[in-house]
Amino acid sequence: MKLPRDVDGPRLVKALSVLGCVATRQNGFHTRITTQRDGENHEVILHHHPIKAGTLASILKRIAAHHRLTVDELLEMSDL
Repeated sequence: MKLPRDVDGPRLVKALSVLGCVATRQNGFHTRITTQRDGENHEVILHHHPIKAGTLASILKRIAAHHRLTVDELLEMSDL
């Protein structure tokens, strides 16, 4: 599955809520999300529109690895 090209920060934070991710703090154009599922994990999401493809791929890979999913499975679950 190809990565979406029109994802911005707030949309990504909302989409990742299906994995138990919640925004724990925001500072300027960055939001830190945290999940307690499968152990505690933190990730920083940029509020750019759109998030660059390489940055988005990196964020999704780290989140997918934490939850023991593939990026394709993560994209299907999060409805991006």
